[in-house]
Amino acid sequence: MKKSISLFFLIILAVIAKSQDSTIHTTQPTPKKDWAKLDLSTRANDHFMIQYGYDGWPSLPDSINTSGFSRHFNAYVMLDKPFKTNPSFSVGFGLGIGTSNIFFSNTYVNLKSNTATLPFTNVSATNHFDKFKLVTGFVEVPIELRYVMNPVQPDKGFKAALGVKGGFLLSAHTKGKNLVDSTGRSVYDDKYIAKESDKKFFNTTRLAVTGRLGYGHISVDGSYQVTNVLKTGAGPAINPWSIGLTLSGL
Repeated sequence: MKKSISLFFLIILAVIAKSQDSTIHTTQPTPKKDWAKLDLSTRANDHFMIQYGYDGWPSLPDSINTSGFSRHFNAYVMLDKPFKTNPSFSVGFGLGIGTSNIFFSNTYVNLKSNTATLPFTNVSATNHFDKFKLVTGFVEVPIELRYVMNPVQPDKGFKAALGVKGGFLLSAHTKGKNLVDSTGRSVYDDKYIAKESDKKFFNTTRLAVTGRLGYGHISVDGSYQVTNVLKTGAGPAINPWSIGLTLSGL
C-alpha cells in the first residue's frame, strides 16, 4: 500500500511538471500574458475543503485486528496566494479540523490502562463490544503547492496539489456499542454504549504529506503520516495512510 501512495504522489508531481513544461515550450511563440491586469484576488480556488475517505493502519502485528470501513473526516478554511508571474500556480494554507475513526474486530483498546504500552487485547472469547472504534481529533494547518489549468476560473478545470499538514491532538477516545458474550448474544441491549477517553499514549503532534488530483470542485486526495500515532515505547510503529474525496469551493 505504501507503493500505491508513493505512486499517487509521483503522478501528481509528473502532472504538475508536464503542465509547467507545456507552458514554457510551445510550437509557436505566443504573446506573454500580462497577469497584472487581471484581479485574481477573489477567484474561487479551494478556499474551503471537506474531505472524506478511508484510513488504513499498515504493517500491524497480529494482535491488532482492524476491520470495517475505517474513515476520516476533515474540514479546512484556506487562503490562496497565486504566483504573480504564473497564477496557474499558487500556495494555499489554512486551518481546520481532522478526525480519524479506526474500527476493530474482537479487539479492546484499553486507554485507561496504567501500563507503559497501550494494550490491544483479543477479547473474542470473553464479553466484548460488537462494534468498537478508536477516534482521534486534531486541529490542523495544511499547506499546499497548487496547480490549476484555468487560472481565471480554477473551479472549471483540472487541478493538482502537493503539500504537508501539521496537527495538534485535541482528543482521543474509544467507543464501544452493544456488549456481547462469546456466543454473540447481547449482555444488556444493542443500544448500550461505553466511551473511554485518554491521550496519554498518543503523540500530541503529527505531520503528514498530502496530495490531490481532480477537476472542478471534486478531487481525489491521499496522505501519508510521517510521524507515529503512538508515543515512543507506547506501542508498535503506526504510520497511517488515507485516500478519499475532497469537495472544495469558494
